[in-house]
Amino acid sequence: MDGEPHFRSLVTRTRSCRRFRRERKVPLQTLRDLVDLARLAASGANLQPLKYVIVNEPSLCAEVFAHLAWAAYLKDWKGPAEDERPSAYVIVLHDRLVSASPGCDHGFAVQNLLLGATAAGLGGCVIGSVRDKVGLSGTLGLPENFEMLLVVALGEPAETIVLEEAAHGGSIKYWRDEEDRHHVPKRPLAEVLVAENPTPRKSGATPG
Repeated sequence: MDGEPHFRSLVTRTRSCRRFRRERKVPLQTLRDLVDLARLAASGANLQPLKYVIVNEPSLCAEVFAHLAWAAYLKDWKGPAEDERPSAYVIVLHDRLVSASPGCDHGFAVQNLLLGATAAGLGGCVIGSVRDKVGLSGTLGLPENFEMLLVVALGEPAETIVLEEAAHGGSIKYWRDEEDRHHVPKRPLAEVLVAENPTPRKSGATPG
């Protein structure tokens, strides 16, 4: 398939980055371009209920950072040091005036955004653990019809991420080695691909 090695490399390199070079600012136009990729994603019934806020102003980035929780598996790590914090954010919102639920639209949209970020030499981390979404919405001056879904942290990466295959049935917790490289185990294909052209069960049969 034409372009497959390049695309596979892009997908493989699109990992959750949690340490950044804070001094490297992400331009507003780059953030606009990433949101433009996000808006092109598939949407249930094509309702397109997602809206976005972009932030790259340092004092406002600090306000956003204060509301976030980082890397639950790394118990001894309290989040990125001050000089390793994100230099930009995209906040993903659901407009309740457009639909009752966002469905899974934000998953599609954010993956587009992250692939675009990787292609632009940036790292990103999708954060659902926002300590006070209402408070952060107030800080950002958002109308009440906007439900905060996710915060995407962005910046130039300042860490090495190693993608590796987990042992069958083994731990999938990410971890850091003695050289501070971040390891991400992924379940092997044989574990997640449960059937190929399966035979339907006969009507009325129950699983054994």
